Amino acid sequence: MGWGGMAHSPARPRRAVAMSVSHSSRLNKLVREQYMRLPQDGLVQVTYVWIDGSGEGVRCKSRTLDKEPKSIEDVPEWNFDGSSTAQAEGSNSDMFLVPVRMFRDPFCLDPNKLVLCEVLKYNRKPAETNLRHTCKKVMDLVKDSHPWFGMEQEYTLLGINGHPYGWPDNGFPGPQGPYYCGVGADKVYGRDIVESHYKACLYAGVKICGTNAEVMPSQWEFQVGPCEGIEMGDHLWMARFILHRVCEDFGVVATLDPKPMTGNWNGAGCHTNYSTEEMRREGGLKHIEAAIEKLSKRHDYHICVYDPRGGRDNSRRLTGHHETSNIFEFSAGVANRGASIRIPRQVGQDGYGYFEDRRPAANCDPYAVTEAIMRTTVLNETGVETKDYADH
Repeated sequence: MGWGGMAHSPARPRRAVAMSVSHSSRLNKLVREQYMRLPQDGLVQVTYVWIDGSGEGVRCKSRTLDKEPKSIEDVPEWNFDGSSTAQAEGSNSDMFLVPVRMFRDPFCLDPNKLVLCEVLKYNRKPAETNLRHTCKKVMDLVKDSHPWFGMEQEYTLLGINGHPYGWPDNGFPGPQGPYYCGVGADKVYGRDIVESHYKACLYAGVKICGTNAEVMPSQWEFQVGPCEGIEMGDHLWMARFILHRVCEDFGVVATLDPKPMTGNWNGAGCHTNYSTEEMRREGGLKHIEAAIEKLSKRHDYHICVYDPRGGRDNSRRLTGHHETSNIFEFSAGVANRGASIRIPRQVGQDGYGYFEDRRPAANCDPYAVTEAIMRTTVLNETGVETKDYADH
C-alpha cells in the first residue's frame, strides 16, 4: 500500500477525453432491471467460480438448483470444458468443479449464490493452477498456530483500450503526489467502481475491511482480512471475481499487472499481513523477529512463488524504488516501506502484533503466498525445495 508525501509539481492542463468503455456497459440497465425483478418461484441460481489455466483469470458459469443451498455441502459438483480454459486437451477435456466456499450473490441477489470451486482433472488430481489443494493441506497442519492474514490488493483501472482510465489519450497526468487517498475529480478516477465493489463484497460476505486510492492515478487498493488459514485465499479470490464483474458492468478493466505503467509510476502489489497466536500475545515481538529471520534465509523461494511467473513479473516492480525493496536483497525494518518486511511502528512499541510482507505482486495467488509463509515460519522448511505432506 502506498503512502503519500512525495513532492510534486502542479498537474499540467489536460484536454477532455472520451472515456474508452465497453459497448455492453452502454446497454440500457433499466431494461435489465425489469427482468431481474421477476420471481424465481423457489428456484435458485448458483454461479460456480474457478481459477483458469493462466493462474490469474477467473471463469464462471451458472446453473439452477431446486432450493436454496444452506451449506457448501448442498452444492453439487459440476464440470466444464478444460480445453477452452487452457486446463485440458480437447480429447479429454472434462474437468471437475468441486465447491469449497459459498457466498451471497450481489448481482442476482438473494437467494442466489456465488460458489468458489477447486478444479480437478479427469483423474481427480488437482489441476496445475489449483494451488488451493496443497495450501489446504498445509493450513490443516498448522491450524494450532491460528495464522491470521490480511492482504492488500492493489489494482489499476484501464479503459477497454488498455490505457489507464481517466488518463489523457496523449500524454500523462501530473506527477505522483496528490492521488494517494485523494479526493476530487482531478485527483481520483473511478470511485463509483470502488464503492460498488466494496458494497458488493459486504453483501456477499467477503471479509473486505477497507479501500483507498493509491499513489498512481487510476490505481486503487482494497484490503481483505483478517482471515484464518485457507479462508484468506478463498475470500481474496472471490473479491477479485466480484471486482472483475463490477468492472464489467461499468465497462472498464481491472488489471492486477504489478507494473502496468513503466517510468516514474508506482507498481501494484499485494502486501500480506501475517501473525500467529503467539505473535499476537504479549511478548510476541520475539516470535515476529524469529519468523523474519527464517524468511531472510529463504528469500529466493518466496520470490519464486510471489507471482505467477516465478519472479519475472515482480522483477519489473521490486526495483528498490517507488516504495519497494530490491528483488535481489532481503531487508526488514520498523515502519520501512522500502523493506521486504515491515514491522508496523505500533507493533514495535507494543511488543506484539503482526508484520507485513511487502514482496507479493498484485497478481500473486494468495494460496501460494500464504502457504509459503506457513512452510517457512511454522513448518521450518529451508532451501528452495518444498516438502510433500501426506493428506492430513
